[in-house]
Amino acid sequence: MFGVPGDFTLLLNHMLDQQPGMFVGTSDEQGAGFAADAYARLRGIGVVMATWGVGGLKLVNSTAQAWAESVPVVVICGSPGLGEREGDPLLHHKVKDFDTQMRVMRDVTEYAAYVHDPETAPRLIAEAFAIAARECRPVYLEIPRDIVGLPCGPLPDVPPPADADPDPAVLSACLDDVQAALAQAERPAIISGVLVARLGLQGHLDALARATGYPVAETLLGKSSVGSDDPWFKGVYAGAASSDAEVRALIDASDRVLVLGAYISDLNTGMFTTGIDRADTVISHQKVTYVGVRGYDGVGVRHLMRGLVERLGATVPDRQPAPRQRPPFTPSPSTPLSAPALFEALRSRLGHGHTIIAEAGDSLFGSADLRPEESGFLATAYYASLGYAVPAALGAGLARPDRRPVVIVGDGAFQMTALELGGMARVGVNPVVVVINNDGYATERPMMPGAFNDVPRMRYAIFPEAVGSGTGVKVDTEDAFVAALDEALADASQLRLIEAVTPSDSISPQLRNLTTELGKRV
Repeated sequence: MFGVPGDFTLLLNHMLDQQPGMFVGTSDEQGAGFAADAYARLRGIGVVMATWGVGGLKLVNSTAQAWAESVPVVVICGSPGLGEREGDPLLHHKVKDFDTQMRVMRDVTEYAAYVHDPETAPRLIAEAFAIAARECRPVYLEIPRDIVGLPCGPLPDVPPPADADPDPAVLSACLDDVQAALAQAERPAIISGVLVARLGLQGHLDALARATGYPVAETLLGKSSVGSDDPWFKGVYAGAASSDAEVRALIDASDRVLVLGAYISDLNTGMFTTGIDRADTVISHQKVTYVGVRGYDGVGVRHLMRGLVERLGATVPDRQPAPRQRPPFTPSPSTPLSAPALFEALRSRLGHGHTIIAEAGDSLFGSADLRPEESGFLATAYYASLGYAVPAALGAGLARPDRRPVVIVGDGAFQMTALELGGMARVGVNPVVVVINNDGYATERPMMPGAFNDVPRMRYAIFPEAVGSGTGVKVDTEDAFVAALDEALADASQLRLIEAVTPSDSISPQLRNLTTELGKRV
């Protein structure tokens, strides 16, 4: 559990202290929310705890992101005791009334419960966790501080239920329709989305690709949902922001596309610059599948993929994918570091044994070609909240201690949550952090230049000294960056921060294509 203590949670914190290591404190509540989000993406569920009002309302942004990107986070907030509320007193942290925070949280969660009765508390808590796991969405529990510690009944057995099985006739009709549509295609293709990873369907995707021979691309939000380097995997498809022109040409030229668990959002589609015709597309979401304009309610992506695998007689592999091949990169001595060279260098060195966490913006788009292992890439490629990547390293490092977190973050986003680096060493998380110092918001400048895109200049390389953990270095040439990166990756004993200075107008080709489209709207 990640969080910040407050007087309305102190008894909960005291009880958690009886389980050493259960509660991990952070510098800020939003950082705790992002850490829990990353933990959930890698381990299936995450928990964040904060006090009422000033703490809980700080969690609205991270919780909204979890809802938008289908992440099962449990939010727990301690609140004023029942006995303290008589007469509607003006207690600290109160806004309008005692239910204000509950109303706000209901809008950004799948389930919200007020846990105030020892008789019903066990079931409410069990239901919250079950719903978070089943729906892949955040839930909210609010607990008055004067009921904490009261005796209650045993925790009921409420396992996370599987998706309700669809009507067999509807499922059969859907599978018939999908197979008939694909059979008519001369150039079919598959797009893998985020729900393939969230629902643990990577093996089924592998089986489908092998059985059909269809080429497969990922979306930005679903990046690393494909866990192999087999020839059928082609790269990231996002319209104008695709990883390369060949991937975009391949998918745009397909006459029937099977979209599995992907969000058809603006960032996932490069500002809707895809060449896919809805009438020629099969789109399967969590609870409905569309074949062209025909919808099959209750047939979710899990049911569709399992049904197709069964009909094709395909085998779901139980093996772990082999480490991916990394392309070589030879730096040019004394050549000023550019954004494209920085990402090429990262691509040549990152992959197996790493969890790559890319901040929204060019850190994300420039990382489209990085090849981590299955589920080894985290990013907010839809909600796109800045400040996610650094605290996410804490959650990722604890969720998968066998994979070292590598953070790619711009200077503007780094300034938002950098303090979360301070507490990582005490729990054994030692990330590599690459801060791209280009003097501001590189995503905004191509759309609308102006001084408002600048950020305060800071000495990022000495930040580890300021937080009392790790070492940092500042580089501005290709060879210096590669040397610093190699040294950082070889030293897992401490935080290693690299301040990579690039020109303010140097961005990745993917971001340049995207901002061209975004600029038209601005």
